[in-house]
Amino acid sequence: MKNSTYLFCITALLLLSSFRPSLDCEYANSNMGFAKSQINEALLTADINQTRFFTYKALDAMEKTKNQLNKCGCTYAKTTMDKSLNVLVLASKSTTLQGTKNYLNRSMELTTDTMVVLDAHDTHASRYSSDVLAMNTNNIETRATTVKIPVTLSLNEKIDISLDKYRISLDKVVKTVNCKDAKAFAKRIFEECQSQLLKADLSEGKKYYNLRTKEITMAALKKIGNCENYTP
Repeated sequence: MKNSTYLFCITALLLLSSFRPSLDCEYANSNMGFAKSQINEALLTADINQTRFFTYKALDAMEKTKNQLNKCGCTYAKTTMDKSLNVLVLASKSTTLQGTKNYLNRSMELTTDTMVVLDAHDTHASRYSSDVLAMNTNNIETRATTVKIPVTLSLNEKIDISLDKYRISLDKVVKTVNCKDAKAFAKRIFEECQSQLLKADLSEGKKYYNLRTKEITMAALKKIGNCENYTP
């Protein structure tokens, strides 16, 4: 019995660790999304000082994403982000608005490429092959029938459960509150989550909480839309 329990724990640990890079990729992708939004803001302004302001914010977000990308292990994404970062540095040093925007357009392309690669990361950089994962899953299912495992929830599972209540509450806001007020409310939460995810000293639990909250809130914002023909 002890040997079976030991083998189960080892296999479960391997399986759980195999999912870790995916989460790190999601955190990195979230930060890249913020950087992309700042590049877009820089492209929309006609004032070079404002353009530089947003460019620096994009640069800062990418610098803070380096550590997440290293944990993610996606070399393709790291390569394209490094290129985008270098182009942004050139944009910040350009002395003309047109020159700055030329660099920003190139950085926007590279940033988008980085996000696309991160989205597809599991298909080309999985820590274990699908055969190994299937084998390990089968082993766990077999052992679970013979070994009594205490039913305990991980921190992430507890967060997911708590966020189900937030999802229901937010959905009620979307359905019952004035469109503009609901949109402003959701947008504040989304921006706060995005700001929190850029912090380097955020704990794993808080990172996961903010990432999932951001995703739920983004879904609500899409549902709200631009408030045209809105009927609660």
